[in-house]
Amino acid sequence: MSIQKISNQTDTITTTKILRDGKTIVSSGGIFELGFFSPGNSKNRYVGMWYKNITDKKVVWVANREIPVSNTSGVVLKVIEPGLLVLLNESNGRIIWSSNTSRPVKTPVAVLLDSGNLVVKDANDDGQGNFLWESFNNPTNTLLPGMKLGWNFITGMEVYLSSWNNNDDPSSGDFTYHLDPSGYPQLVMKSGSDVVFKTGPWNGLGYSGMPNLRNNSIFNFGVVINKNEAYHAFELLGSIISRYAVNPSGVAERWTWISRTQRWEILVTDIKCVVHMVVAILTILLFVDVWIDFCLKIQKVGIGQIGRQDVIEELP
Repeated sequence: MSIQKISNQTDTITTTKILRDGKTIVSSGGIFELGFFSPGNSKNRYVGMWYKNITDKKVVWVANREIPVSNTSGVVLKVIEPGLLVLLNESNGRIIWSSNTSRPVKTPVAVLLDSGNLVVKDANDDGQGNFLWESFNNPTNTLLPGMKLGWNFITGMEVYLSSWNNNDDPSSGDFTYHLDPSGYPQLVMKSGSDVVFKTGPWNGLGYSGMPNLRNNSIFNFGVVINKNEAYHAFELLGSIISRYAVNPSGVAERWTWISRTQRWEILVTDIKCVVHMVVAILTILLFVDVWIDFCLKIQKVGIGQIGRQDVIEELP
């Protein structure tokens, strides 16, 4: 990943304090960083977010994922009235990407929080419930601690994950990850409208199709459902750094940073089984992918590719 950065040492973007390619903003506690980057071998530029003090800077959120920028000359990220965060080409006035806003304000600012939530708010209002827009409600392929994956029944808004197209292209890929609130809630992976994997219903302790996945010394997770909302979320315990992401192949993976080895390691992986059947009809071969629920799940909680001692060493 190519970043080419000079940190502004600030967590805020305003109508006059703008972000250009080559500079970044950093959350107040130095946890997350926002700036321009190029994924993999691509030369296209995107605005994205990553952990600041980790050498392997995996991007956890992308603003203009569907609209890459090939030339960032004159391109800036700024806030405009009535409360929009925009990626703007100042040379021609073209808005490349924009957030939306829940209401107009006169002094909008964008702030990168230590949670990894990029929020647009009134500069004079610090109320968390009064954000005009937030990246936690507009994720890409990654679920961060404190983010809600699910439904707001009052607004009708759904928050779900969408895979990258490939490692060089963060545009929306083939797979999406949802909380299905119907009946007993469960997590489902979809390819288009087809369900290709599901965790089994939530039973109050875990998902029935994943009996080995339970709250542990590394993270807690759960489902909240009431008349206003239904969502899946997780929280980390201690100083562990961990993220949950959907890869371009449609596999949901929990990655944990191991400081001793300076590597991201898979803590939990849900593997979907694919059975390839070849049907010969005259000279035509029809390839059919049959997705079988619960046929294979590798659930490695604290073990597997990571040694248990590696995880223990990350705990405070």
